Amino acid sequence: MTLPFVRPPRLNPGSRVAALSLSSGFVTEVMARYQAGAQQVAQEFGWEIVPAPNALRGPDYLDAHPEARADDLHWALQNAEIHGMVSIIGGDDSVRLLPYLNLDLIRAHPKVFLGYSDSTVTLLQFLRAGVMAYHGPSLLTDLAENGGMHPFTVQGVRRALVDELQPFMLSPAPEWTEARGDWTAEGQHTRRPFAPGDGWRWLQGEAPAQGHLIGGCLEVLDMLNGTPGWPTPELWSGAVLALETSEDVPSPSQVGYWLRNYAAQGILTRAAGLLLARPRGYTPEMTAQLHRWVQRVLREAGREDMPVVAGVDFGHTSPQLTLPLGAQVQLDPRASRITVWP
Repeated sequence: MTLPFVRPPRLNPGSRVAALSLSSGFVTEVMARYQAGAQQVAQEFGWEIVPAPNALRGPDYLDAHPEARADDLHWALQNAEIHGMVSIIGGDDSVRLLPYLNLDLIRAHPKVFLGYSDSTVTLLQFLRAGVMAYHGPSLLTDLAENGGMHPFTVQGVRRALVDELQPFMLSPAPEWTEARGDWTAEGQHTRRPFAPGDGWRWLQGEAPAQGHLIGGCLEVLDMLNGTPGWPTPELWSGAVLALETSEDVPSPSQVGYWLRNYAAQGILTRAAGLLLARPRGYTPEMTAQLHRWVQRVLREAGREDMPVVAGVDFGHTSPQLTLPLGAQVQLDPRASRITVWP
């Protein structure tokens, strides 16, 4: 069954995009980085970044007022002069917004929302409202990349949010990094060191499989699990899962335990496929353990047929893809091909 997600209007040069602090208010400590992100977005896409009313009020205020963060989302949705929204940065407590979020407003005013990490909470509320959302870079991370936005990031954003609608194939990044950049004004032009791309690895599966994308950061999904914001079984059914881990560096066994929970819920039984992101902070040995854990849990769940591709470029390493959650995706293990219908 194909779920009828609403596709938000595309963004164009001249679009006004609201910058939202839905989690951490850390941005006020790195305003040079914020300005760099806004400037690079304007240069690459022609969008004007507009801070939401509470977005720059600082961590003390935003920590004490999760309702103000939700108000910013609602303001951006209802403001006819705002055409899209981008998360400024992640954090660890967007789950506190759940009592205040209005899914009817999301459904009534479908607009692009772009973010990752702790934005997983908000991304999934868009899917619960029946609106596509976009798992991709935030304003302070890849959009403000030191030395200029990476061409791989630019391509990913354009295909998902800007270009004429047509299917596209994902491909591995030619290089990647998890090095910390200098977020001061003085260091903004110093490019981070990148390592050559190491491609993706197809862990299992032979036949092509297709479904709508759903997922996000596993640590944040764990916080969301069991709350009213957790997606219904219908949203998980037939889906291609896109799962990534954060700079917290959960162990391979912990990832396996989370996946066992998904198996117990029936999520793995009903899923069509799995995109597993390159894990941040992992050694090659840990990555090999992770892959074994994923295969072990799928074997326990009777899903040795599920196509699984690992090391995909989204999440907490750079540069990252922009994944349209709710869009149809086909995994073809034999052709080593991932096709997206945005």
